[in-house]
Amino acid sequence: MTAESLERPLGIPSDRREWRDGRTPSADRARLVLRTAREEDLPELLRLDREVFQDVAYPGFLLRQMWDMYAEHFLVLDAGEGRLRGYVLAATTTPALGLDSWILGLCVARDRRRRGLGRELMTEIIARLRRDGVARVRLTVEPANRAAIRLYRSLGFRPEGPDAGLRPDYFGPGMHRLVLGLPLTPAEG
Repeated sequence: MTAESLERPLGIPSDRREWRDGRTPSADRARLVLRTAREEDLPELLRLDREVFQDVAYPGFLLRQMWDMYAEHFLVLDAGEGRLRGYVLAATTTPALGLDSWILGLCVARDRRRRGLGRELMTEIIARLRRDGVARVRLTVEPANRAAIRLYRSLGFRPEGPDAGLRPDYFGPGMHRLVLGLPLTPAEG
């Protein structure tokens, strides 16, 4: 695996001139930088995770350990002035037949949703996983989260396992999840 540094301003999608709320994308995206998470980001990551996921947010100690283990696959959207507006985290393991990865979190601040930022995070992490030789990436999603399911399906993720990927009580009683997977082909070049 590579420990490549990533830091770049987000571009303006060429296929979109205006967001649904009438604003132009340049003002919203121009301030955001997509980069690898840093240790000093941990308090802000905890704040953002709690804001978005509330009762099911990761505890601080777990975010810390995930950063320790998977830092090169922990990407953030940095708005400057110490504010993060999103993150994606992938955990990679080495099973007998090749590298395997799970998306453990995709998070976009509520006031920044529906602007393509989740897609940007997912596209970048998938490219990085592919470049690092990962054979398959998986994730879980709440069955009622239609927007996330549409995003993942548009990126090529498909249900895994019986019952169209539905796993009742996956995270405990009443916490059902869909398990989706995406096979990755090696990067060209």
